[in-house]
Amino acid sequence: MRVVCFGYMTWGRRTIEAVLDAGHEVPLIVTHADSDNAYEKIFNESVAELAADHGIPLLVRNRAEDDEVKAAITAAGADVMVVSNWRTWLPPEVYSIPRLGTLNVHDALLPAYAGFAPLNWALINDEPEVGVTAHMMNAEFDAGDVVLQWATPISDDDTIVELFDRTLAMFGPITVEGLALLESGRTEWPAQDRRRASYFHRRTDEENRIDWTWPARDVFNLVRAQVDPYPNAYCYRGTERIRILSASVTDDAVGGTPGRVLIRRGPGVVIVAGADARRGRNPGVLIHRVRLDDGREFDAADYFPRMGEYLTAHPRE
Repeated sequence: MRVVCFGYMTWGRRTIEAVLDAGHEVPLIVTHADSDNAYEKIFNESVAELAADHGIPLLVRNRAEDDEVKAAITAAGADVMVVSNWRTWLPPEVYSIPRLGTLNVHDALLPAYAGFAPLNWALINDEPEVGVTAHMMNAEFDAGDVVLQWATPISDDDTIVELFDRTLAMFGPITVEGLALLESGRTEWPAQDRRRASYFHRRTDEENRIDWTWPARDVFNLVRAQVDPYPNAYCYRGTERIRILSASVTDDAVGGTPGRVLIRRGPGVVIVAGADARRGRNPGVLIHRVRLDDGREFDAADYFPRMGEYLTAHPRE
């Protein structure tokens, strides 16, 4: 088939590569310009370079709703469009141009976690699984009928990096299989249950701030959702910002005031956590390793010179 591709960053590139490898003809690629956003610099394999390497006409847009884009898609004679990690809304007069419509690929188990950073948000929220959905595009973000949906479970040993790797590996195969289903002539697909829908915004530095009144497991999930190369979860010791590189939840209950640096355990340090920590019924957070803003890294037990200090969400004299 002739497949026009909209794609950006690593997700977009891997998807387009799979479409090409499957033998489809790609007469046009549309991508975004490189961004200064911290999250958009992490996995930024270039779609523009892929287009150049294959001699495929390329348009670069923030929003793809102008007359030139519409004319280019029409002239391409596309059977279908594939969209992967496109960051802005596509109007019906664009996604409906191909005769078979547009297949969007999103790294979430829709209808939950539409929008941005779905893997990070799902891990923070202690979901049991994540996955990838290939769906027909409609006028709402990530809301169209589901063509295929693949899932992978989350274990306590997983960080955002493992989830990224496993879901990224799904992007190409689920796209190729979805295109085969469309080419077969099938047109009826299950609708999303919009009662279960959720939409999430982009993550910023603010979302990585640790609140020690959260339960210990919530703090643990935030830390593992923001391991390198993502911007790390952080808090403050006085006025010094501490990035938490790795942590776990204690097996035993610890009590006191949230944020209290309680006790050393091996190379780590136990921090009291939870709004009801005074009752002494909940686990704490065992911080294993930290990084300072100057790049220095320490085992937590080496960084904290004494017990009894307090970690806070904001700098404090």
